[in-house]
Amino acid sequence: MNLVLRGLCLFAYVTASAKLAGLLPEGQFEHAPIVAGVLLGLHLLELIVMFRHVRLYKGPLAVSIILTLLFGLLHWKPLADAGARAETGA
Repeated sequence: MNLVLRGLCLFAYVTASAKLAGLLPEGQFEHAPIVAGVLLGLHLLELIVMFRHVRLYKGPLAVSIILTLLFGLLHWKPLADAGARAETGA
């Protein structure tokens, strides 16, 4: 399910980019830039609020920040769950 939702996020960003670049016909996907902007805004708020979980990523922090901006909780929630399991020893 996570993979499908990540794909939908990427679809929203690619569609918005194509619309803004003028690659899509008039009258199609008119709201794509707004949808992508709202997604990015929400994910920015998630980044700020959940930064302690974003820092749990094993790779570079910059990569984790970018993944959070792109995918939001689809990125940081598994990190938070793994951190919680590690703390409880389960």
